[in-house]
Order: sequence, then structure tokens, then C-alpha cells
Amino acid sequence: MLKLTDLRGSRRDPRGILPRAQLDVSVAVERIRPVVEAVHQRGFAAIQEATSRFDGVELTRLRVPKEAITAAGEALEPEIREALLESIKRARKVHRDQRRSDVTTQVVDGGTVTERWVPVERVGLYVPGGLAVYPSTVVMNVVPAQEAGVDALVVASPPQKENGGLPDARVLAACALLGVDEVYSVGGAQAVAMLGYGSDGADEGDRCEPVDVITGPGNIWVTAAKRLLQGTVGIDAEAGPTEIAILADETADPRHVAADLISQAEHDPLAASVLVTDSEALIASVEAALAPMVAATKHAERVRTSLTGEQSGVVLVDDLEQGLAVVDAYAAEHLEIQTRDARQWAMRVRNAGAIFVGAWSPVSLGDYAAGSNHVLPTAGCARHSSGLSVQSFLRGIHVIEYDEAALKDVAKHVVTLANAEDLPAHGEAVQVRFGR
Repeated sequence: MLKLTDLRGSRRDPRGILPRAQLDVSVAVERIRPVVEAVHQRGFAAIQEATSRFDGVELTRLRVPKEAITAAGEALEPEIREALLESIKRARKVHRDQRRSDVTTQVVDGGTVTERWVPVERVGLYVPGGLAVYPSTVVMNVVPAQEAGVDALVVASPPQKENGGLPDARVLAACALLGVDEVYSVGGAQAVAMLGYGSDGADEGDRCEPVDVITGPGNIWVTAAKRLLQGTVGIDAEAGPTEIAILADETADPRHVAADLISQAEHDPLAASVLVTDSEALIASVEAALAPMVAATKHAERVRTSLTGEQSGVVLVDDLEQGLAVVDAYAAEHLEIQTRDARQWAMRVRNAGAIFVGAWSPVSLGDYAAGSNHVLPTAGCARHSSGLSVQSFLRGIHVIEYDEAALKDVAKHVVTLANAEDLPAHGEAVQVRFGR
């Protein structure tokens, strides 16, 4: 089922060889540019048109009534409520510890630099709603923003025909549990445009004020819209179709490996599931386990499409050292380490959105209840970007305070550097303070 890439004996850079979905975000940007520009220019009317075209829903208002959010929270099944509350509790515990404190450095007598950590004022939190719905993503977006101290939180999620044109009832219920009451029935590129540019309308139900930062995962069209809006707003990362890489040796349980590959494949036909191992015996055992497990799973067709696609496969390596180099080159959204001495190997990984160590830390745990965040960079972006955290909503601001003596002491160096850069007025701005 999984195609094999044999890298044994190879010293080539594996980045151009590894299984990877051929998703060209730059092409998607040009395809959704007219949608984004229409929302920028025409607001509510353009959002209505795009929602009718892409979601098959005729919107009469953008904002979800507060009473609908409250009702969804009250109607939530008790076991789902309990699970979401546990997820919220664990996420708060982890993310609260991420909050940075202001730091003041005494550079010289009379001269200090203070770094303040200040939350952005208003954030837009995107919650997908295509092949699956994600109340857990409400938790992962909202909790770090709340712990950062953001004043205004805005959730956008696609309208669902079966819920009367509102977002999924479980998504609304999660908002209710978290105290979020500004929610919009808008998805896709039009939602990102609405959050970035805002939307004017005749009444509150048609209006959305623009945000400062947009976070949350989505399909390639959401990712493309975020890229297009970057600069107008901040974004977390380009989080597209999900992916898992598993670094495993002969000690791994093949059923665990197979189950974890399937768990990510059920998200989307474009989801990527990659096994990296030095064990041919493990590959054979995983392949044998996959066939009946895929046949038995609910979304078998979707899973099979994902696992047999160009973005998924098995990479056979000489040893775990080469395997480590391969997973670092791949820079997976989710990386599992199922080897002997798993923590030792995990602590040497340089590039991954999140790392799951050992047999008892599957990606599914991180998706829901580990306390970690599941909004993570994909498509190799983990080489330069981080998963969503409290820091995603904070800005570091330097506050510089020098007295007269401290400025006088360093004035000659400022003047020297200003003249070296042919910017004499910079130096004169210091000299004028001392009558020169």
C-alpha cells in the first residue's frame, strides 16, 4: 500500500526525494486572489457570493447570534462536554507556563532597556469544517490567545447546511465553554479576507472589524489566503493538509505504527503519512497490518487515497542516524519516535512541529488532550516556524531609558557610527543635547 523510497547508501540531500504532496501554494494564491480582493472591496456582499459558490449556503448574516452559541453549549452531549473541559484544563496548564515576564536590563548606570511582552488587541481564529469538524481546534486556538491576554477573540468557521447555515454545533459549544461569543459563519479564503480586511454592513450581524493576527489550520485555499494577507495581518504559519512522520526501528509495534499512519490519513485524501525505518521486517509487518485496519476503518476510501498518494510512503534507511537526518529534512508537522531509547533520539531532532516520544504518546493524544497545541506548521515549514503558542499572540517591545550621564558616556560612539554610515543628523541629535 505504501510506496517505498530506498535511501540506503545514499548521501544525497533527501529533501528532493522524500514523499511530499505537490501543493503549489503560489498557484492557489492567484486562484483565490479575486475572492480576497472582492471581500476587501465589497465586504458582506462578496462574502455572501463566495459562501454560496463554495459552501452551497445562502448567508443572511455573518455573525452567529449569541443565543445560538449559548444553546449549543447547553445541548452538548455530557461526554463530549467532559472531554472538552479536560482538554481545556490541560491546555491551560501548558500554555499558562509559556507566558513571558517583562525583563529590565541595566546596561550601564543610568541606562536600562526593558523588554515588555504585550498581547495583540484582536485576533481571528480559524476553525476548519470540511471533511471533518474540529471543536478541539477551538480549544487550541482560543486557550493560548486567552492566556496571552488578548482583548478580543473572533472565531470563523464554515457554515454547515445541516445546522441551518451556522458552524457545526460542537464548534459553537466549544466557543460557549471558552466564553467566546464573537463567531462568524464564514469559511475558506473569504473568511481569511473578512478577518484581515473586515466587513461593513447595515447591522451588527453583517459587520466584522479587522483583526491583528489570524491563526488556525485549513485547506490549501485558507493557507493561500493567509499568505496573501500576511503583512496586512500577522499569521501563525502556513498550516495546510496534515502530516505524520514516524521514525521507528525493529522494536516498534507494527499495529501501533499502522494505526498512527491511518489516524492522520483519515483527515484528508491529501494528508501525508510517512514511515522512516531501518527495518525491512517492520515494513513488512506494518504493510500486513495496514490492509485489514484500513478496510475496517470508517473513512476507508479517504484513508486509502491518502496512504497511496504521492505524499505518503515508507523511507528505508541504513540506520537511525540516517533516519534522524531524513526526518529533520522532512520537518514533519507531527513526528513520532518509536525506537529503543526514544527520548534520546527525540531530543536530537531539530525540525518538527511537535514530537511524540515512545509507544504511549501517539499523535492522537496531542490532537486532543496532551496539553500541547495541535495547530502546527506543515509542508516543511517546521524548519523555520513554530506551532501555535502564547508567543504567537505577544509582541516584544523594547523600552529604552537613559539619563543624561549615561547618554553623555556613550555619545562619542553614537556619533562615530552615525558618521560612518553617512547619517550625520543622527549624531547631531545626540550632540545638540550637550550644547554642541
